[in-house]
Amino acid sequence: MAKKYSTASSTPKRGELDKEEQSSMPLTRPNFMLMAAAGAAIVIGFLLMLGSSTTVDSFDADIFSVRRTVIGPTIAFLGFIFMGFAIMYSPRKKSAGK
Repeated sequence: MAKKYSTASSTPKRGELDKEEQSSMPLTRPNFMLMAAAGAAIVIGFLLMLGSSTTVDSFDADIFSVRRTVIGPTIAFLGFIFMGFAIMYSPRKKSAGK
């Protein structure tokens, strides 16, 4: 008769497995939420830079507006900076005493 080996004692319990997986994940839910906000800021910045097309026959002075040359690029740049912060963000662990 073949001897049966039990693996129940060597495998971690469900709760232990979840805790281990959560702690070993490099990016957590807050990281993804911050990254989504940064992505939205980048898209908003590019949309602010968007403008109508110009033709050779006519000149549109609106291409030099403050919205397209200052505000849009600034928001997009800050979005890229915030994206780096969102990737590196590590939430503080709550202490057991509080």
